[in-house]
Amino acid sequence: MEFNNLLFEASEGIATLTVNRPKALNALNEATLKELQCCFAGIQNDPGIKVVILTGAGEKAFVAGADIAAMQSFDALAAREFARLGHAVFNLIERLPQPVIAAVNGFALGGGCELAMACDIRLAAENARFGQPEVNLGVIPGFGGTLRLARLVGKGRAKELILTGEMIDAREAHRIGLVNQVLPPGELLESAVKMAKKIASKGQVAVRLGKEAIDNGLEMDQDRAARYEAELFGLCFASADQKEGMAAFLEKRAAHFRGR
Repeated sequence: MEFNNLLFEASEGIATLTVNRPKALNALNEATLKELQCCFAGIQNDPGIKVVILTGAGEKAFVAGADIAAMQSFDALAAREFARLGHAVFNLIERLPQPVIAAVNGFALGGGCELAMACDIRLAAENARFGQPEVNLGVIPGFGGTLRLARLVGKGRAKELILTGEMIDAREAHRIGLVNQVLPPGELLESAVKMAKKIASKGQVAVRLGKEAIDNGLEMDQDRAARYEAELFGLCFASADQKEGMAAFLEKRAAHFRGR
């Protein structure tokens, strides 16, 4: 895949996608959002890709936000359509069959924080900074920030961050549950690849269904979520991966999963 604002590479079942606008701190404009949409649409239909790593070019920013210069002239209708595009792209990422790991290097503000939250797992460099500072510009988050932040850190903390526009460092983001791990900058991508390889080595039917159970079950009441989990648990037993995994365990050998 070739893009103007993204870098894409894939190896050993792991795709690495880099937002590549370092002079603009990787800010999201319409063109970049559409390239992300195109790239992830291709990934979701590629059985050769088991895990995705998403990061930003350079050391200063993962994604510093949406492109304010591009948004300044928006009227209400244009702003709504831009937000709808962002929602469509981030929903695609969140619902991708493959797990997506965000490797957050530097600023993840506004749309950048929203992009990271659309991923399944967030690894942060020690220099990472997170926030939803849209109120400083007279607007609110428009790419899912009010939805995902509250689900990740709780309603009260989300309101504090969104209504004050406060920026927090990686350690605080980890403390409140916004990120999974904090790492030295030089170890960030290496750790993301290590985690991606671990996930890629597992039974991919189970990985996909496990992600699905968590994402969809979270929106259900407990009884319905339990029934849903039981259905997906049953589906695992229709897969060759289940048969191989349990046989390998009983035979005391490494499993060789084939993703079906």
